[in-house]
Amino acid sequence: MLDDHGLTFDCWGYHTQLTEVAELAAAFPNVTIVLNHIGGPIACGLYEGQRAGTVFEVWKDGIRLVAEIPNVVVKLGGCGMPSYGFGHHIADTGPPSSQILAAAWKPYFEIVIDAYGPERCMSESNFPVDKVSCSYTSLWNAFKLVAEELGMTRAQKHDLFFATAARVYSLSSSSLGQ
Repeated sequence: MLDDHGLTFDCWGYHTQLTEVAELAAAFPNVTIVLNHIGGPIACGLYEGQRAGTVFEVWKDGIRLVAEIPNVVVKLGGCGMPSYGFGHHIADTGPPSSQILAAAWKPYFEIVIDAYGPERCMSESNFPVDKVSCSYTSLWNAFKLVAEELGMTRAQKHDLFFATAARVYSLSSSSLGQ
């Protein structure tokens, strides 16, 4: 088993599968489950055009449900994927600025951070996949803008941008070249 070896289980479930993620995490309380890409609020195919309504509401309820399971942590990111329906990959105006990304992603990040706390959240780039929608620099600057807009403390930002990932993945300063 993963817990016997101190390993994590990274899981990418769509917003329609968050109940199943909660059940999985509850069934394996000694395994750290990493929910990738903010829990998959997809807005393509059957869900196209529903991102701001039905998808958001189902996703929000699922995120809060999974947050009740203490062995789950969440990666904030993946929002540049076309399947999330933000449309930045097809914008006529070119790649979006950090401010545009922050405005689009903030409602999602705010709910996740509120539900899990910064100590159970970590930022992720999801590059090169997100590259179709934005630059690497704009993505990380958007994360920083959202953290500022949410009024996060220095300690909370440390969790979000470093400490949670270091703890979850058992990374030491020496393994990071520091």
